[in-house]
Amino acid sequence: MADQTPLEAFKAVLTGTARALAHEPEVELAFTADAPTQVGKNIKVPMPGRALPADQVAEARGFADGFALRLRHHDAAVHARNAPSPPIARAVFDAVETVRVEALGGRAMAGVRANLNHALEMRMRSDPIARAKARDEVPLSTAVALLLRERLTGQAPPANTEHGLSMVRDWIETAGGADLDALGMVLDDQAAFASLATKLLEDLSLIEGDMIPDDEQDDGDDDGDQDGQDETETGEDDAEGAGDLDQRAETTETDDTDGDGETESQESAEDDTADGGDGDQEGMLPVRPNRPPADLTPGFDYKAWTTAHDEVIAADELCDAEELVRLRQYLDQQLIHLQGAVTKLANRLQRKLMAQQSRSWDFDQEEGMLDAARLARIIVSPGHSLSYKIERETDFRDTVVTLLIDNSGSMRGRPISIAAISADIMARTLERCGVKTEILGFTTRAWKGGQARESWLAAGRPAMPGRLNDLRHIIYKPADTPWRRARTSLGLMMREGLLKENIDGEALLWAHSRLLARPEERKILMVISDGAPVDDSTLSVNSGSYLEKHLRQVIGWIENKSPVQLVAIGIGHDVTRYYAKAVTIMDAEQLGGTMVEQLAGLFDTENAR
Repeated sequence: MADQTPLEAFKAVLTGTARALAHEPEVELAFTADAPTQVGKNIKVPMPGRALPADQVAEARGFADGFALRLRHHDAAVHARNAPSPPIARAVFDAVETVRVEALGGRAMAGVRANLNHALEMRMRSDPIARAKARDEVPLSTAVALLLRERLTGQAPPANTEHGLSMVRDWIETAGGADLDALGMVLDDQAAFASLATKLLEDLSLIEGDMIPDDEQDDGDDDGDQDGQDETETGEDDAEGAGDLDQRAETTETDDTDGDGETESQESAEDDTADGGDGDQEGMLPVRPNRPPADLTPGFDYKAWTTAHDEVIAADELCDAEELVRLRQYLDQQLIHLQGAVTKLANRLQRKLMAQQSRSWDFDQEEGMLDAARLARIIVSPGHSLSYKIERETDFRDTVVTLLIDNSGSMRGRPISIAAISADIMARTLERCGVKTEILGFTTRAWKGGQARESWLAAGRPAMPGRLNDLRHIIYKPADTPWRRARTSLGLMMREGLLKENIDGEALLWAHSRLLARPEERKILMVISDGAPVDDSTLSVNSGSYLEKHLRQVIGWIENKSPVQLVAIGIGHDVTRYYAKAVTIMDAEQLGGTMVEQLAGLFDTENAR
């Protein structure tokens, strides 16, 4: 149509292409600022910018083609019947099935193959394999999928995955190379492919021989298989089913750091045959590995190579007003089903806080205000003296809360949506309770160093330069600005290209310094993050724990020396190994209970003290 915008025209073309690839005329396609998804015949792909940049267009096409091919070539019932229960094995099983589906489409159509490659490169930018420093940090599902793709299509893995892949390639090819070759012979038969994939899992010691689904042996009933699937989806990992690999994955993802020692040392990993699977949890969500606590050197000296290119900037200066409104609309779509929860949350928290602010009295005093409730006693017994009451001073103090949100690349998709929703709900709730709220974000201005790295290179690459990237600290909502004036700025978190690296220690110090400058008596800092600090430029020329040590040092100082109360909220990842007060949420549905309890708990603790 003539009145269509270029974006609408692109969406129409993409929808038609998806229907043709899927052989499904009822496929519906929509753009999203959240993680790309496919539910039934409804497909959501990343929304490109209004100018339709070539790379973003290719990325949207890649996801649309991948989902369409899955509708055409994938049978969910067959997949569910053959899927193993152990989480690591299930992740590998799912990953190789995705490779099969995309290989079927890509081998016949060069355009589809190019689109799928763009989508893969985007996913690999935030996958743990791209920044793995040891075999324990390489997600096995990603590694096996890349090796299988290499065999099926002849295409090399993305360049940023080569280092991580090299650490596990020999072991995977030695243990399962014959299985990978055999999978290429049965691409068109999903049931036969699933059977060989199960054999691959067995050869990689991810499942035991007797864990092969019954239907593979004698076409048994579906109920048992469905039970296995349900066990996988609950997330209650059973480490016994997959040997040492699953046990190590369990200990890596929990905060039991004083267990059998496998989480403490990477030295023991060099002779372990299954250490390639660590760190992979849900396949689609990019997450960082949380390393075990390390002993801080008392005199650890953190520095920045240069601060000349760092910036502290308001959200509305990074994006024009029209785009901010559009991005805010996407965020509002995520909030539609939470409107009732917002009201309930506000009421619960308001009751908790107002109860602490309510007045209390001392009765039967010799002077003060006349206690009218006891006048009847004087009338009945005139011998009693008049009763007075004196109002006590409330212990509730003026309060300000800062929400510091991790804006790193690993938060892309669902995690950053949850973070933005968290900030929105908390700002509205606390404003109703008369508590001022500041919302801040932290990331870097560039990937892999920016101008700071260029300056370092020009200086001759001095050893141990310290932090080697340009910080970007974002002010979404100042404490004195009402929520209604800042609500649009929160949409910036949905913007493609904003999320890059994260240097948590300096961000904490920045937010902490802003809090100390506030006049309120009680100061609370809530950090919303998904794991450890990561900046490839800094870590490539300093020690591997350089940023993490600084973060622990900053957290320790704030928790032990500062009047600021510190609490952390992990988005899909456990952060209790860093923060003394922390909680993890997996979805926005959990916000009502967890966030109220965390905040109200801080008030209750201080009042008790």
